[in-house]
Amino acid sequence: MTLHAWWLYVGAVFVVSAIPGPNMLHVMTRSIELGARRSVAAMMGCLAALLVLLAASAAGLTTLFLALPGSFELLRYIGAAYLVYLGIKAWRSPAGPMDPAAADLPPAPSAMAVFRGGFAISISNPKAILFAAAFLPQFINPALPKLPQFAVLVATFAVIETGWYCTYAMGGRSLARYLVRAPVRQAFNRFTGVVFIAFGLALLGARRA
Repeated sequence: MTLHAWWLYVGAVFVVSAIPGPNMLHVMTRSIELGARRSVAAMMGCLAALLVLLAASAAGLTTLFLALPGSFELLRYIGAAYLVYLGIKAWRSPAGPMDPAAADLPPAPSAMAVFRGGFAISISNPKAILFAAAFLPQFINPALPKLPQFAVLVATFAVIETGWYCTYAMGGRSLARYLVRAPVRQAFNRFTGVVFIAFGLALLGARRA
């Protein structure tokens, strides 16, 4: 892999990661609900799933999976159903006080539960599998050892993706101070729910190229 190819990859990943999607929306909402520090578990869950997919791509497993009849369609339905579920859950979320000292707040989820939520959103997105199986290998020079090239590309992706997670998380914390009032909080919950449902419906309409 040449330096020119690496810079092209950096630019492509920067743009792809910056575009709001289920992962970024999840990290932002977790930051609003739990705080930027506790949203790190959600970031790690999303990133861990993506790294699993990229590692599978390096091993050729994602290509094998996509070659199985109906595999993409099955994963597409699962991912869409999960996003719609998250949208309904967000829509129905109570618009209670955001003050951590409030007595009627529900108990905060554990770090592992937050991690699992991020992992589930990321691993159930078939677009991530397509990215790992179709996009990433384009930057691999077949004349050179593949493993070091995959290692560089995966590490680069992890740094850029984490940077955008932190950006969205900090944006969520800035937004949180405007969501103290219950009507505003309810409007945000419903907006988030609609966006998640829209992601799910868009996923249902997706087709493998």
